[in-house]
Amino acid sequence: MHLDLRKLDLNLLLVFNALYQQRSVTAAAHELALSPSALSHALARLRTALGDELFVRLDNQMQPTLRADQIAEPISTALAQLSAGLSLRQRFDPATSQRNFVISASDYTAFVILPRLINKLQQVAPNITLRIINTSQKLAIAELAAGNIDFALGYDEERNPLPAGLEEFDWLQDDYVAIARQNHPLIKRKLTLKTYLLARHVVVTPWNESRGVIDYVLDGMALQRKVTIQLPNVLVAPFIIASSNLIMTLPRHAATTLAQTAGITIHTAPFAIPPYTLKVYSHSKYASGDAHLWLRSLMMEVVEGGGQW
Repeated sequence: MHLDLRKLDLNLLLVFNALYQQRSVTAAAHELALSPSALSHALARLRTALGDELFVRLDNQMQPTLRADQIAEPISTALAQLSAGLSLRQRFDPATSQRNFVISASDYTAFVILPRLINKLQQVAPNITLRIINTSQKLAIAELAAGNIDFALGYDEERNPLPAGLEEFDWLQDDYVAIARQNHPLIKRKLTLKTYLLARHVVVTPWNESRGVIDYVLDGMALQRKVTIQLPNVLVAPFIIASSNLIMTLPRHAATTLAQTAGITIHTAPFAIPPYTLKVYSHSKYASGDAHLWLRSLMMEVVEGGGQW
């Protein structure tokens, strides 16, 4: 049995999508510029039309039913495609556009690149806004495909094949260095491999990975380091390093910036590590749009062509 779309107010799909994303009647109503009462009435009509509760209140949130989970992605994709199609004739002018771009990024990638990007945006597109979000996956495939995010920032040292529909480009490269506190008792003139392996380490794993990139490099050398603490973000790390005998390995640009905020020193890595390559991912359904092409071009501009940072 197929739903007769002629009998369905398609505005109700906007209500469904907002409520599915927000899990709150108040927040969804705010997003759609409706009153909570109006949104509740719209939800009641949608429940009747689809013959399912769709959302039930649990722990002060509107949790989706199984039926809602089944239809969420098709509805989101359809709305994104409709929005993109209706916008085709609208010329994108960055100087006057009020477009909001959504980018997923770890705190490290945001910390490294966003200050320079935002500075450039303020100069050439002062009304454009950015929303930076974290995702639970290393690569937000579903969110990119649904058009919920415009770009995802990340890295993939293993060079895994991309899922169908996704595109990538290398944004910037950086070499890895080690940081330690000033006057570290194990480090004399320089950081040696022996000292590196004797020391204990801090590792940042933003997606709750069991190990860091450097561990896989050491695996190839039949070596292993001693990890004392794993962190979900990088910003607390320099203060831990500055007040302990721990060592951390990270890209040079971040190390240089963090060294300005804490008493740490930077050391050349005592073994060869492939360069850190920050990538930008997008979905082919949206990558050819004027706005996407413009922001991609601006991204490349702020890192001087995407080369060495």
